[in-house]
Parts: sequence; C-alpha cells; structure tokens
Amino acid sequence: MNHNERVHMIVHGRVHGVTFRESTRREASELGLVGLVRNLVDGAVEIIAEGPRDILDRLVKWAHFGPPASSVVRVDVNYNDPSGEFVTFDIDFGF
Repeated sequence: MNHNERVHMIVHGRVHGVTFRESTRREASELGLVGLVRNLVDGAVEIIAEGPRDILDRLVKWAHFGPPASSVVRVDVNYNDPSGEFVTFDIDFGF
C-alpha cells in the first residue's frame, strides 16, 4: 500500500515571471496531487504537495527543470507527514 506523504520544496533560480507557478499547478494536478505553489519574496518558489511518495518524486524531478523558460539552480526538498489540509492544487498569489 502506498500511503500519502507531504513534500515541501523551495525552488531557486529564474523561476518568477516564467509561468513556473502555472506550470507547477498543471503538472501537480495532472499527477493527482494536492497542495499549493507560491512565489517567495526572495525570488524563489515554494511548492507544497501531498500524495503518494512515488508520485511526489515525479513532481520533485519535474521541479528540477520546470517549464522551458525557467532556469532552476537548486531545489531544497523535505518530506513530512501529510496535513490533509488541501483538496486541490492551487496557486497562492500572496506572499
């Protein structure tokens, strides 16, 4: 049985203004994950996703490249227990 986990990522590089959030939302939704993506004030992007570990790993792999216009330098990744607070995968437009 594959139980759900939570992954928290901070994506560093040229990831603002290059459709990174929308591309992440689309990728995560297609994978059936729930969570959110948002820009951080320091220029990084935060991704929080919950779902089966093997599917989360696919999103982590994707985040290392992102959409074509992005330039990912580093992705900080941490896995934890899921909170169950999400029902969809959304873009958080606030900081």
